[in-house]
Amino acid sequence: MLMLYTNEEESTVDYKPPAQKSIKEIQELDAGDESLRKYKEALLGGTPEVVDDPNVSNVQVTKMTLMCDTAPKPLFLDLEGDLDKFKKNPIVLKEGVEYRVKITFKVNKEIVSGLRYNQQTFRKGVKVDKSDYMVGSYGPRPKEAYEFITPLEEAPKGMIARGSYTIKSKFTDDDKHDHLSWEWCLCIKKDWED
Repeated sequence: MLMLYTNEEESTVDYKPPAQKSIKEIQELDAGDESLRKYKEALLGGTPEVVDDPNVSNVQVTKMTLMCDTAPKPLFLDLEGDLDKFKKNPIVLKEGVEYRVKITFKVNKEIVSGLRYNQQTFRKGVKVDKSDYMVGSYGPRPKEAYEFITPLEEAPKGMIARGSYTIKSKFTDDDKHDHLSWEWCLCIKKDWED
């Protein structure tokens, strides 16, 4: 995860996401085609329940978990409360351990396409790593949460790698909607209780 990041250029693809359509519009398209109706039902799970409350966002990112088999206690951030507290309370990670990041989220109203999880890691104000993950496209399921898990990573090790890191995380989609941005701190130590 925490390797020096020197390439500032981002590759650009001329991908243009399709126009946004509501669930109702999708269900009404080609209503007479039985095979297409069955296909849509398989994708959307029949007639999906949606949240009508205008105060509830379409995508709710609820929790971030660092999954590490050797951790003495669960390592997670509740993303539905005060996000500023994460800057003051770092997550301690033992050097050299393997872990994954799991993001838990809900889709409440409409299909969301091209969800992405992006994180940038800084040490003493200098960017040392950048990761961008394609999460995928999801239909509404307000009563069930979806989970996205990153590939296995290894925490840096050695005396020079120990210390505090600031991570800026962002959950976006193809339409450049910023569903949630949060900043959190990670402290790499020689041992869990060092």
